[in-house]
Amino acid sequence: MKQPRDSGPMTSPSERISAAIQAAVAKGRPALVGYLTAGFPTRRHFKDSLAAVAAVCDVVEIGVPFSDPMADGTTIQRASFAALADGVTLPWILDELKSIEPRHSAPVLLMSYLNPLLAFGIIELPRAARDAGVAGFIVPDLPFEESGDLHHALAGEGLALVQMVTPVTPPERLSMLCREAKGFVYAVTMTGTTGKSADGKFGDVPADVLEYMDRVKALSRVPVCAGFGIRSARQVARLAPHVDGVVVGSALVEALERGEDVGAFLKSLR
Repeated sequence: MKQPRDSGPMTSPSERISAAIQAAVAKGRPALVGYLTAGFPTRRHFKDSLAAVAAVCDVVEIGVPFSDPMADGTTIQRASFAALADGVTLPWILDELKSIEPRHSAPVLLMSYLNPLLAFGIIELPRAARDAGVAGFIVPDLPFEESGDLHHALAGEGLALVQMVTPVTPPERLSMLCREAKGFVYAVTMTGTTGKSADGKFGDVPADVLEYMDRVKALSRVPVCAGFGIRSARQVARLAPHVDGVVVGSALVEALERGEDVGAFLKSLR
């Protein structure tokens, strides 16, 4: 399902993210946030891949390829490097998104490290992003204390700057990040990088991770979505009572890489 280019003045893009997640919860299931690297496996299939993911997911997170993706594991690193080699850039991504008509109903976020955003221009970025139908950004290498300029610029267009928290985030900082979050709080399930195997301990999602999710939920005024290492319906079902949504990244990128039916894969997680 797609929406017209103008979604109206009543709801900001940031609020659309929260509303999409809350709508899934109202249906009795956690929201599904699907991640794909822009232009991977190929540039020419980007719109088709995006459409397949957006048809099933409540929110779509598009990765902007970067040469030093420090928070990402081997799968997304591989996808990022391949996309860069194929000439994928932030301006290309925004142009591709802007050309989609009508827009997908699932809100779109860009996950980008800071350098591509700085290279594009912090002043120019928010309007270009909103014109392309982007509702918000996730910037994993931007500490909150240094995010004021970007936060202010994005807020001027109603765009979200999603905050990330981890199991080792100190309590006072956790409270602050939850208080300042827009769109949703991205609650990282474990320390380290994305895409860790679901085998072994994390396959069943440890009780301490669920307790941490409960703490984040209690503090947050916006929805909370768990991400990193989520690959199975069993994990989603275990997390469901403790979060509003789940982010599926590396497993989805791998399904795209293998040429699988990503819609069927995503539906299998519910």
